[in-house]
Amino acid sequence: MKFAVIQTGGKQYKVSSGQKLKIEKLNAEAGGNVVFDKVLLVADGDDIKIGAPYLSGEKVEANVLKQGKEKTKIVFKYHSKTRYRKKKGHRQPFTEVEIV
Repeated sequence: MKFAVIQTGGKQYKVSSGQKLKIEKLNAEAGGNVVFDKVLLVADGDDIKIGAPYLSGEKVEANVLKQGKEKTKIVFKYHSKTRYRKKKGHRQPFTEVEIV
């Protein structure tokens, strides 16, 4: 089984062909393509290549499926006995991609 470890949005993801995943928002249209050039590791069976920190000449291509926002996360701050309450919501934007 062939897989790679890529870095995007300050996070690292283990990806393989055909996999769908949600990553930090990218400036790309739905239906377009994205190329990840920050590849940290590529493994194909017993053949493993490790970058220091990145592999040169390796890239991972993906199709952009959609842009969206996650469900609302509630941020609630509360101090007891002082009438301090703050309620706030946050929806993190994401990009859903399928690895080619």
